[in-house]
Amino acid sequence: METILKVFIYRDGARPIFHQPHLRGIYASEGWFMRLMEANRQFVTRDPEKAHLFYLPYSARQLEMALYVPDSHDMKPLSIFLRDYVNMIAAKYPFWNRTHGSDHFLVACHDWGPYTVTEHEELCKNTIKALCNADQSEGIFVGGKDVSLPETTIRTPRKPLRNVGGNRVSQRPILAFFAGNMHGRVRPTLLKYWSDRDVDMKVYGPLPIRVSRKMSYVQHMKSSKYCICPMGHEVNSPRIVEAIYYECVPVIIADNFVLPFSEVLDWSAFSVVVAEKDIPKLKEILLAIPMRRYLKMQINVKMVQKHFLWNPRPVRYDLFHMILHSIWFSRLNQIQIPSS
Repeated sequence: METILKVFIYRDGARPIFHQPHLRGIYASEGWFMRLMEANRQFVTRDPEKAHLFYLPYSARQLEMALYVPDSHDMKPLSIFLRDYVNMIAAKYPFWNRTHGSDHFLVACHDWGPYTVTEHEELCKNTIKALCNADQSEGIFVGGKDVSLPETTIRTPRKPLRNVGGNRVSQRPILAFFAGNMHGRVRPTLLKYWSDRDVDMKVYGPLPIRVSRKMSYVQHMKSSKYCICPMGHEVNSPRIVEAIYYECVPVIIADNFVLPFSEVLDWSAFSVVVAEKDIPKLKEILLAIPMRRYLKMQINVKMVQKHFLWNPRPVRYDLFHMILHSIWFSRLNQIQIPSS
């Protein structure tokens, strides 16, 4: 990839929806990728005839902020806008029509990312979609073609790696920890079975002030062996990457979620995936993991951490490179080798 891949970025499209990366918050992955891609000299070409991939540089977060009418529950204006943009690209340049969009890609972390493509059939079916909301059950995200985009919470864009690191295992007295808002189908079930039920299982809704005064959210993650990462409204959760940042073994509870970089990373080596129906048995499942295996998983969390970091300037094997590799890998898999 490093010696071959060339990407053409369409200059078309007005800010803020295009070319204006949103670098803060839980949807920052799409903005960081855009920022680093547009500044890149290694992979970007200005000659579209030399390009292997074509990037549609829009932000689903900015699209939502610009076009969504609050409380309307109507995402159609967003998908119509994107449909019209793609039709303009297809009419202005020859590149879309050569492959019907299958060598084009988009990167969208907002929960609504999948739903912004539904008004354009080729965009929905052919284009490589790098989505945080990588839910195989809805029929929009296609496993093996589309790319699961890690969701990263960036609180300080000038210091994206702030607080990365964690306590040694001997300083992790908490078996499992979760705190967060109660939305979606999984979290209320988690709270029902584990809130105030067990001293080893620190499970809360939003972290109570009486608790956070003594130990912050980040300190809880750094002091826990396992960090519970249940889905919210959608299958993705920024807690998965947070857990990796704080060297806590992620416990992922989200049926139908396609884990990022599965083509190169063995998630079973550094995380635990628990079926939604098994939430009542959560402690039993974690205690059944031998200490030797837990220690190996925790070491592996530290080893894979470099693959989930946003560096202000990209470094080999970091998150920018991993996402781009997944997109490139997907495109290579789509290209049919002609039979001799």
